[in-house]
Amino acid sequence: MATTGKIGVTTENIFPVIKKFLYSDHEIFLRELVANAVDATQKMKALAATGEYKGELGELRVRIELDEKKKTLKVIDSGIGMTAEEVEKYINQIAFSSAGEFLEKYKDQLSSIIGHFGLGFYSAFMVADKVTIETLSWKDGAKPVMWSCDGSPEYEMKECKKEDRGTVITLYIADDEKEYAEKRRIEGLLGKYCKFMPVPVIFGKEQEWKDGKYVDTDKDNVINKVEPLWTRKPADLKDEDYKEFYKALYPMGEDPLFHIHLNVDYPFNLTGILYFPKIKNNVEISRNKIQLYCNQMFVTDSVDNIVPDFLTLLHGVIDSPDIPLNVSRSYLQSDANVKKISTYITKKVADRLDEIFRNERAQLEEKWDNLKLFIEYGMLSDEKFCDRAMKFCLLKNTEGKYYSIEDYKKGIEGEQTDKDKKVVFLYATDIESQYSFIEAARSKGYDVLLMDCQLDSHFVNLLEAKVENARFARVDSDSIDNLIPKEDKIKPELSEEEQKNLSTIFTTVLPKDNEYHVHADNLGADAAPILITQSEFMRRYREMSAMGGGMNFYGEMPAMYNITVNMENPLVAKIMEASSAHKDNLEAFAGENEILKQITDLALLSNGMLKGKDLSDFIARSAKVVENAYLK
Repeated sequence: MATTGKIGVTTENIFPVIKKFLYSDHEIFLRELVANAVDATQKMKALAATGEYKGELGELRVRIELDEKKKTLKVIDSGIGMTAEEVEKYINQIAFSSAGEFLEKYKDQLSSIIGHFGLGFYSAFMVADKVTIETLSWKDGAKPVMWSCDGSPEYEMKECKKEDRGTVITLYIADDEKEYAEKRRIEGLLGKYCKFMPVPVIFGKEQEWKDGKYVDTDKDNVINKVEPLWTRKPADLKDEDYKEFYKALYPMGEDPLFHIHLNVDYPFNLTGILYFPKIKNNVEISRNKIQLYCNQMFVTDSVDNIVPDFLTLLHGVIDSPDIPLNVSRSYLQSDANVKKISTYITKKVADRLDEIFRNERAQLEEKWDNLKLFIEYGMLSDEKFCDRAMKFCLLKNTEGKYYSIEDYKKGIEGEQTDKDKKVVFLYATDIESQYSFIEAARSKGYDVLLMDCQLDSHFVNLLEAKVENARFARVDSDSIDNLIPKEDKIKPELSEEEQKNLSTIFTTVLPKDNEYHVHADNLGADAAPILITQSEFMRRYREMSAMGGGMNFYGEMPAMYNITVNMENPLVAKIMEASSAHKDNLEAFAGENEILKQITDLALLSNGMLKGKDLSDFIARSAKVVENAYLK
């Protein structure tokens, strides 16, 4: 005898609410229906394991059947099924889920019930204008039940002729959702959401190439791996297994650098595998590659709320039934578990890197250039990670050798300690363009680090705060003797007028689009006549501003260069002597003085600042100098 009634909801029509608010992304309907079918199958296994069910289990699989012509989609399982009373309770009374009750009763036998809400089934009405359920419970004496609904609160329920245990849900796809009646679309959704479900999911038959086309074989097409790598014991796996799994997740990606196998059951349940990808100079392009699963069901690849920002650069899989999801299981909700999980993952990442540093140092050095952006980002954004990373973070010098921070400081403190007892870490950002400055440092017996990462302007600031009695100086930010002063140096004594005249003479022949601070110094008779540098402070903060460091006012300021005039150089002495006869018009004197122009252009050239017409004039002038010298 058929019965009719109204679905027990508090609003007159639940379906517009489901479509517009609970499940804004229509495609997840298939994930929900397959998840329910997997739940029913897992429950059946649990009943058999406890001895409560003693019959034949049969084929415990979930089948997806599509009829493109009729526009029907079926999700079929041989799980526990439902009695008429259970259909009334779990289907007609929306938001009562059987998963919670069942999991509590059989928690010792089963830990992978996916469903947490009673609304998953109703996501079917996002794409279907009619849905039917045919179900037969595992319980002795149960009668098969047929339930149907056309998307209104009205439903019909009656006895049917289903003979085998389990449930068949049939969706009659709506005309405006016909994409979900296409084979390729369903294949894509199953591959996205169900490829690691813990029960075999079958869609159609495997195909083979025959007579110039693909044809079906007799073998079922199982679309998922029921035991993905993260569910297995690390002791049973090899490096090749982890690499193959990475390739399955990211077919177009390069081999990862390292991996971490997560496995914790207290105070929360969490498994997964995280990979360190090769990250060179683009942070943003590498984000959102961690896939979040709930009992092997894909939820999202946006995990910003569950891992610290810097860990979103990692790739891989996290699976946890304890991560709080919203009612549509589409995004995370905040609670204490999320913070605990985030802290745990950060600790595991730091532990793994520390282990590699201690036991596989050569391998860490080999891969450091592809890893350091991640490490620096983590140290800059997470205080606890930074404290751990100070032990395993490596520094690379311009000769390609790697050192821990502590070892490097010990190695240079003998030579590179200044008169104020500060150990000076010299660094370059570009070996080619800063070659002359690097060589000047080496000639003094100093070592120079290579800091060419896009975050290094920020990272240098961090290290200065963390390393005691140390400071960092870019090798081209001053003369080498001024970068590591060993004693107080006697500087030229210029009157205010002499300083003003010096500034006028040299700024006259310098490019007009920058600002300059001209000052006199004694660098030695054999040192260059002019040294052009940028203040360590101003340059570093301009770079930090360009990287979005929150100091935009530095970025808006014009570039400021220090012009150090070596008063002990014979050419400078000659120029200054000649200028004394032109005090009334120093600008005209400077504009016509060939020696002044030549030595200034040489300084500009060494800094990559000589361009356009100025460069052309310098080349022509240099040719004349060579010609005159040769002819004489």
